[in-house]
Amino acid sequence: MSASSRTRVNPTVVVVTGLSGAGRSTTLRALEDLGFFCIDNLPTVLAPEAVALCEKGGMARVALGIDVRVRAFLGEIGRTLERLEDGGKRTLEVVFLDASDETLLNRFSETRRPHALAASTKNGALAVLDGVQLERQRLAPLRARATRVIDTTGLSVHELRRAVIGHFGPAGTAGGMSIRIVSFGFKYGAPVDADLVFDVRFLKNPYFVPTLKHLPGTERPVAEFVMAQPESAEFLEKTLDLLRYVVPKYEREGKSYLTIGVGCTGGRHRSVVMAEAIAKGLGSAANVLHRDVGKGEVAVFTTPTPSASPGEIATHDELTAELSPIPQPVSERSIKVPR
Repeated sequence: MSASSRTRVNPTVVVVTGLSGAGRSTTLRALEDLGFFCIDNLPTVLAPEAVALCEKGGMARVALGIDVRVRAFLGEIGRTLERLEDGGKRTLEVVFLDASDETLLNRFSETRRPHALAASTKNGALAVLDGVQLERQRLAPLRARATRVIDTTGLSVHELRRAVIGHFGPAGTAGGMSIRIVSFGFKYGAPVDADLVFDVRFLKNPYFVPTLKHLPGTERPVAEFVMAQPESAEFLEKTLDLLRYVVPKYEREGKSYLTIGVGCTGGRHRSVVMAEAIAKGLGSAANVLHRDVGKGEVAVFTTPTPSASPGEIATHDELTAELSPIPQPVSERSIKVPR
């Protein structure tokens, strides 16, 4: 038996169901963020075929949203679940969302939506409560087959999301939040999607050093010049302390991604160096984008060639040939720093 066959993981199918208003949509969105292919309100007869087609397309993790309106599913729960499990070839989990009658009534009142099973002859709270009671009766057999029951009575949408991610997410992660660090120039505008923005224009500018002026912040001489300043080390230390404090808090609240902006005047030197240093200091995988590093490049004028005799005036073409364009650095890359 090969090593690949020994480590092969069965495809996973998660059936998400429960009472209307208990958080099925929130659960499906959380699973989608974890990489599941989610299908809501799919006709039950198509569920096994849909899962099989997803597997053929390379999607090994599928989540199906089933509510009480799909009567056929409730009528033959056992057979449908067996087909989804496919004789143990798939890992099947049934997540049932529940909540108290009072909580469900309040949620329907806030959204002003009718309950799917509310009696048409009743109005307001009586109709909702009537629908909830009927729904509980119909879903009782499915609740008994659930592998995980989540009571959302006292949970916010963020807390429910954390519960789902904690159960289905990869081990050692708190939601798998993606961190993106963007260096930029304030004269071109701050990134509109930045959650946090740091201004490093107080640092000495390599632009005014003739030997560094034409180099981007990705070059070692520029990085050494910027990081040699005492203010740089102090700023980096305090910024990393802040990020190490707030990043877990963002993850706890269910945030999927965090964009950190680091800006200087032109986005070519100081912000580039500091963005790289912050990414390295976080000690995790992060996407680094140097948005403005290629803007406003400084051309290098070299000494004219001795092709013209003394006293001759160089032509326009000869002078233009001496303007050497600076190669464009890679603007975006993914760095991974070992923990």
